[in-house]
Amino acid sequence: MLKQRIKKEWREFCTLLKSVPVLVIALFIMSVFAMNLLANKSVDVSVEWLALDCGIIVSWFAFFTMDILTKHFGPKAATQMTVLATAVNLFFCLLLFIGSVIPGSWGESYVEGSEGLLNGALNATFGGTWYVVFGSTIAFLASAILNNFSNFAIGKLFKRKPDGMCAYIMRSYVSTAVGQFVDNLVFALIVSHFFFGWTIVQCLTCAATGMLVELLCEAIFFYPGFAITSRWKKNKVGEEYFKTREGGMEDESACNGNE
Repeated sequence: MLKQRIKKEWREFCTLLKSVPVLVIALFIMSVFAMNLLANKSVDVSVEWLALDCGIIVSWFAFFTMDILTKHFGPKAATQMTVLATAVNLFFCLLLFIGSVIPGSWGESYVEGSEGLLNGALNATFGGTWYVVFGSTIAFLASAILNNFSNFAIGKLFKRKPDGMCAYIMRSYVSTAVGQFVDNLVFALIVSHFFFGWTIVQCLTCAATGMLVELLCEAIFFYPGFAITSRWKKNKVGEEYFKTREGGMEDESACNGNE
């Protein structure tokens, strides 16, 4: 029974990878990778109680993608894609770490008298530190699960027009607000508070500010997300995945490449 369940889950996941447009997968993974890399850089602000990192400029796209995946494929599928993106991110973090310890010099380190210092700083930045990678991974996974399932739950409240624009706006706004606040807060508490000396107030204000920025991005980009999901439904994108999920596809062609 367990073996059959595992095979069924694997078959569903393979079919999901075939069903989600390749460009969406690529951009989603890139946004997760860039978000975690940019989280290494803090933003200089003149207000003492406010602290931000540069991951904020790209993290909105990851949540935008999760919203459209949840709307069309469901929260389970969106969470599976999130785990995939996180795994790929960790793999490339490992490659960057290997690159950082290989003897050599970065092009930007050639500043007379500061070569060693700059080269070490660049190695540390791209190689990453364990607590930044750990904190960002835990924060993103927790916030993604919360975002995906809250998005789905809010959508269930709209009985009359579940596919309408109002339903999409509400489920995206609320889930993104909650998810982003949790993402920023968990990362700030794990990394910034313990290793960078941020106060609890700074952690909370960072989480709240990040949430507001994400909501602003949602206000700007909600319509493309709504249009994408509407077109996917019209063009029956993912039809094979839905059949597999419902148990209507018993062969293993999705995983072995046979048509």
